[in-house]
Amino acid sequence: MSTTPLPGIGVKYDLTTREHQHLSVVAHRDGARTVNVYRPDDPDACAQSLRLSVAESAALVDALMPAHHSPNVLHTTDLGLVAERIELSAASHWNGRVLGETRVRSDTGSSIVAVLRRAEAIPSPPPDFRLAGGDTLIVIGTREGIENAAEILGRE
Repeated sequence: MSTTPLPGIGVKYDLTTREHQHLSVVAHRDGARTVNVYRPDDPDACAQSLRLSVAESAALVDALMPAHHSPNVLHTTDLGLVAERIELSAASHWNGRVLGETRVRSDTGSSIVAVLRRAEAIPSPPPDFRLAGGDTLIVIGTREGIENAAEILGRE
């Protein structure tokens, strides 16, 4: 699977099934999802597009991964919080700078709770953690806070 940031929109996830079917999911900043299925004879031509609300997306996740239910899992949407992945581009202004310089927590109220770097996850990165282009930041906060954090972190 590959991911492509879509500034102002969200993130696009592309995958090809083992039967060579091309699919994509656009994760919109408002929590909605668009699922696209492409034609087998032309992988650039969309054969079907389906827009799902936040509730419909959650229902689909429940159908695809019913084992994720656990009393220890925090369902943040019920509390008015969301978690989102925000990828830093190679040209990011924050590439090589420390996390605290972003001021994401103090300026948006959102928290960067983990950084995914290559095959490694760094939970609870401290303010002196040095960011790198290609890092994926796991951010939790209100929808508005996440959108503001995405604007800050998308700076190039």
